Amino acid sequence: MATVLHSAPKFTPAEDVKDAIVASLGAVLLEAKIVHEELVLTVKRESIEDVIRTLRDEHEYQQLMEMAGVDYPQRLERFEVVYMLLSVTKNHRLLVKVSTDENTPVPTVTNLFPCAGWLEREVFDMYGVLFQGNTDLRRILTDYGFEGHPFRKDFPLSGYQEVRYSEEEKRVVYEPVTLAQDFRSFDFMSPWEGAEYVLPGDEKADAPKSDAPKTTEKPSDTGAGKATDAKAAEKKSHAAPAQTDKGKDASGAPDATEDRPGKAPREGDTTDTKSATEVDKDKSGS
Repeated sequence: MATVLHSAPKFTPAEDVKDAIVASLGAVLLEAKIVHEELVLTVKRESIEDVIRTLRDEHEYQQLMEMAGVDYPQRLERFEVVYMLLSVTKNHRLLVKVSTDENTPVPTVTNLFPCAGWLEREVFDMYGVLFQGNTDLRRILTDYGFEGHPFRKDFPLSGYQEVRYSEEEKRVVYEPVTLAQDFRSFDFMSPWEGAEYVLPGDEKADAPKSDAPKTTEKPSDTGAGKATDAKAAEKKSHAAPAQTDKGKDASGAPDATEDRPGKAPREGDTTDTKSATEVDKDKSGS
């Protein structure tokens, strides 16, 4: 039987590459763990360029697929920068992480992977992380003059400025954010417990109750009486047609459209097949 060769390499488990990578990185490696079947490396910030070079040249991770930022406001170094590498020959991915704060820059890796230029700009734009050595560290996703970094946890959801087109000035203008209405306050109290505010119709519950029940002892209390009965007996509508039918056609009534004499009853017993299927002489023409 012929052997089928596939162009794609076999999948390399993370356990098979972990020991070799840990040994080659040495003291710059702070932590190595496997999460969701992927190898995650945490290294020293100042050594990130050497780590990426080692993974590219010695362990065949040829592509930098993506970079991302993460914000942990409770940490002293609140930001994490994550590098996602792919080995085409091993069919394997891994993640490399470094930590930093708002003022400490991270060494750039644009000299190793030119595509990191735009990826570092995205992290800078969204989180405000600085990259030392990046010669084109500008905003890439937000607009000119944008204030703040949207992916930080302390950035307000509404932002600081809103953009609209001004018909008076015939151009796009920037204005401070103004909310069209105040945020609504919703009450999630159970309806069986009752709400703290008055609902429509609740005011009837506090109405004073009468001591004596209302009765209708006299006809005048109900609106009935002899005058009402006499008025109800009066006919308001015209008489029904059956009461005025005198057996004659009304003037202007149309003539009958057909005057056909009645047929004679069939001969024989209807249970007899021949008699039951007797041919209609009128239709047969005989």
